[in-house]
Parts: sequence; C-alpha cells; structure tokens
Amino acid sequence: MFLLALVVPLYSQQPAEWQDPSSHLRQFVTVSGNVRLEVLDWGGSGRPLVLLAGGGDTAHVFDEFASKLTADFHVYGVTRRGFGESGFAPASGADTYGDDVLAVLDALKLERPVLVGHSIGGQELSSVATRYPTRVGAVVYLEGGYPYAFDNGKGPTMKEIQDLRGPQPPPPTEADLANFTALRQYFSQVLGFTFPEAELRQQRSASPDGRVGRPRDFPGYSTLTAGMKKYVDIPIPALVFFALPHSLGRWVDSSTDAKVREQAKAYTAALTPLTARQAQLIEDRVPTARVGKIPGAHHYIYLSNEADVIREMRSFLGPLQ
Repeated sequence: MFLLALVVPLYSQQPAEWQDPSSHLRQFVTVSGNVRLEVLDWGGSGRPLVLLAGGGDTAHVFDEFASKLTADFHVYGVTRRGFGESGFAPASGADTYGDDVLAVLDALKLERPVLVGHSIGGQELSSVATRYPTRVGAVVYLEGGYPYAFDNGKGPTMKEIQDLRGPQPPPPTEADLANFTALRQYFSQVLGFTFPEAELRQQRSASPDGRVGRPRDFPGYSTLTAGMKKYVDIPIPALVFFALPHSLGRWVDSSTDAKVREQAKAYTAALTPLTARQAQLIEDRVPTARVGKIPGAHHYIYLSNEADVIREMRSFLGPLQ
C-alpha cells in the first residue's frame, strides 16, 4: 500500500473492438448494502483459490499470474467495493471487506478455499482468518503481512511505514501515452515488469484516438483504510511473503541523477529494518505461518518475482490439499 503511488497502472490504446485476451469468465455477486462485486473465474482444477488485489487495483491485475495457477487450483479473483466495475457503499471498517469476501465464498459455494491477498488485501485475509478460521484452508500474503494484517503492538506501526517517502520514477512521456503497447513498454523499462492490459484499461479512460485519457477516480479510496483493525493472530496455515529488501524498480539503477540514487538508498535503508521487524514478528508469534523473504523484489512481488512466488506457493500449499 505504501508504494501504491509509485506504481498505480495507467491505461491506453483502447479501440472500441478491443477484447480482453484473458480466459476468465466474469460475473457479479451482490454483497451487503446491495453492492455488486466483480468476480473473475479463470477456471482450473483442484482446490479453489481466491485472489484479492491490493489497494487501487482490480481483480484484472492477476490475469497473467492467475493463468499460472490453474494447473493446481480453480482460480477466482474479486474486485473489492469501490474499485473497477464493482459497486460502492462506504465500508464501516476493516471487517466490511472481510464480510464481502465471505459473501462471495457463499455465493460461489466454495469450500475451504485458499485466500491470496496482495498489499492491503492482507487486511481481508486476516479479517476472514481470525473470525472464521474454519471457512478457509490457508491464506497467502503477497507483501500483505504489514500491520494492517498483523499487529500485536510489538512491531512497526503503519504510520512509521507510510511516513517513509522514496523517489518517484519519471512520468510517462507523450510518446509513452500514445498507445497501449507503448505504455506497457514504459512500465517494463521503469519497473522491470508490466501490468496485464485489462488492468491498465481499468485504471484510466482513453481518448477516441486510443491515447491515454484521464485517471478514473475510484470512490473506494475514501474508505479503504477507514476503521483499520489490529489483528493479533492468524490461526490457520499462512504463507507470508516480504520483499526484503525492497526494489523501487529498474529505473533507479539506470538513473543518472545522483540525488535520486541517494534518495532511493536512504529510503531502502529506512524501510528494510521496519520490514525485517515485521517479518521476524510474524515468524516468532504466528506458529501457523511460513515467512518467505525475496531479496530485491518489488512491492508487486507476484509480478516482479512471479516464478519465486509460484514455486513457494506450490511447496507450501501442496501438502494442504
């Protein structure tokens, strides 16, 4: 979540006839307050696995990652309220998002699925796991094990983490915004990875000639962290990934600006011990958890280090099938 401003995806090249290349099916599930949530179904065989996006993203951000999991799981994704094509009503607190996930599980009749959450999605994982541990088989935190997911008062605070400010990458140029392909190349060059095109199309409008338009103003931002709760236990099997140390992306190493490199170095030096403290806290205090530390990974760890994440997931979840 604290790196969200760095990498919120953009959106481009949108001819009217464009078709989503992903193999998923799409449906909408009504949860509390008559809010309809977008649910994607990539198919697959095996135990159900439900993907929950980070703050600001939609389930489409998993389009390419999900396809790598369908050999082992039946994979679904949920776009939380207030983002993308999902409806919106203000959340009364952290557990509202957890209740939304439970409502989707009920609607789809999923028995003890694996829940996988990126970033602030870890809040939903802990909400469900701590209140309804018999409803899910395991949880996987993709850079989502920060204090919004586990906080017993012994680790860093979210304020300490959020107060850190790293340098920002150069914005896309007019050439980068000319079309969708150019924008994807921009992210590849800046971050070292890019985003699924359907997710990019969720984030910004497009002009009639296919150029990148204005960002969409998702209403969900207003209550995303409202009523944040301190979860002090994770009572079911949990795999908790941390990028340790973090990477800000390829652009830092290629920057010719000495000030940028110094700012990045200072940011990493401040963030690394906080992340290490949180990881160690979970290792020490959560007996059900396995902590996976991936050096040099980005906050979007499942995109920057996809093969590492999938390998560890299969190793951890295989015996639980």
